[in-house]
Amino acid sequence: MDTLQNMRVFTRVVEAGSFTGAAQHLNTTTAYASRAVSDLEAHLRTRLLNRTTRRIALTEAGERYLQRCEQILAYVDQAEAEASDAHAKPSGKLKVHAMTSFGQHYVVPAIGRYQQRYPEVQVELTLAQRMPDLLDEGYDVALVLAQDLPDSGLVSQRLGSAFSVACASPAYLERNGVPQTPSDLSRHTCLQMVMPVFPKNEWTFDGPNGQETLALGAATFQVNVAEALAVAVREGMGIGLIPIYSAISGLRSGQLMWVLPEYTSQEMNIYALYPSRQYLDAKIRTWVEFLRDELPSTLATDQAELRKFART
Repeated sequence: MDTLQNMRVFTRVVEAGSFTGAAQHLNTTTAYASRAVSDLEAHLRTRLLNRTTRRIALTEAGERYLQRCEQILAYVDQAEAEASDAHAKPSGKLKVHAMTSFGQHYVVPAIGRYQQRYPEVQVELTLAQRMPDLLDEGYDVALVLAQDLPDSGLVSQRLGSAFSVACASPAYLERNGVPQTPSDLSRHTCLQMVMPVFPKNEWTFDGPNGQETLALGAATFQVNVAEALAVAVREGMGIGLIPIYSAISGLRSGQLMWVLPEYTSQEMNIYALYPSRQYLDAKIRTWVEFLRDELPSTLATDQAELRKFART
């Protein structure tokens, strides 16, 4: 027995004053309306309506039950409206996970612009150098950088790509000279960023001669966050492969110099991951669409600006 539906029929019978009137309103038959109320009474083992051939009347128990039915059905209608509205109108809390440096440079500014458009969305952003478990940890969207994604039940949208460039401080280059080819780096102090997607103690460059791989010696310094690597390079500790989004401010200020300007390294795709396409919450849908529209142009602007800092 569908108790909730029978409660709806019962309240409609009372409002209409007859089974026939209720049936017409519900677009069903009088027999169905009568049976629904009878099933409800049998379930409760209580008479709710006194019936005659001409009219119906609530019993005392029926009056009390009607009040509760109206309250319950109002709550159900409200819950359904809120859930349906979530599909249509962006609002509520949006939980986002992003890689640390990428999130600082691209995601935080994007959130500001997104909330100007959708002010009823509250964003909770977590930055960490790992791939989260969206379902177990309750994230709505994860923004990850990877060469390829492992098979999973998640939906992915590719938003663009980013790469790293070899950088050093002016003071370091003055002391140690400027490398002209990737193989020259074997004579320099190379600082490393630890990333699970790339082999340790190995740098691969894409340049005019295709792909070149350099085996590195033991690292004098390694770290897992690009911002920290950029600080070490600015301090003259050595040469490091820094993602473009973490290198660009140092290049602008002159604290960093781009060495090997014909080469890039460690290119990674940027993906938005979320649990499902079906009945997608409006805040998730609009956030992913917003990133898909805005992020490629932001990446292109940074990559175009990077060319200004090539050493001649």
